[in-house]
Amino acid sequence: MAEDSKRTPNWGQTESTPVLKLTALPVSIIMIALGIMTILGGHITPGGGFQGGAMIAGGIIFSILVYGIDGTPIKLSHKFINALESIGALAYVCLGLVGLLFAGSFLYNVGADFYNIVPAYVTAIFHYPDVTNAGIVPYLNLAVGLKVLVGLSTVVIAFSQFKKLGDDE
Repeated sequence: MAEDSKRTPNWGQTESTPVLKLTALPVSIIMIALGIMTILGGHITPGGGFQGGAMIAGGIIFSILVYGIDGTPIKLSHKFINALESIGALAYVCLGLVGLLFAGSFLYNVGADFYNIVPAYVTAIFHYPDVTNAGIVPYLNLAVGLKVLVGLSTVVIAFSQFKKLGDDE
């Protein structure tokens, strides 16, 4: 009895119930879809890039926890994760530099040019004919969402691999 209490959990093997395995993928897909919706509507509703990225990562993490890192139906390769993170970081920096170049302020909202200091051809790129025009904010939400998605998913993927490294000893 005392030996059972000292046993460490078997993190390497999935011991999920059939019900959990049956419902995990649809729930993960719904979480990912809600995260995408939160990112895309973040400029007019509460939420945005961080919240949406965390929701998408939550769907991926849920799938990894239920099926295990090797058996998850939502697989993210190392190249894909690197590409997403690079795209998110590059988009954020480029949007900031556009504001710095044309308005003199990093991340100046050139699409909703409130002070009329940005040339019209630059404003036309980021301005869309809509009542809810937010300029570069939706693009920033996408960039931040990608960074948060990758960051949180990478942490869980790395943590799930630690026990495998310890098994080699």
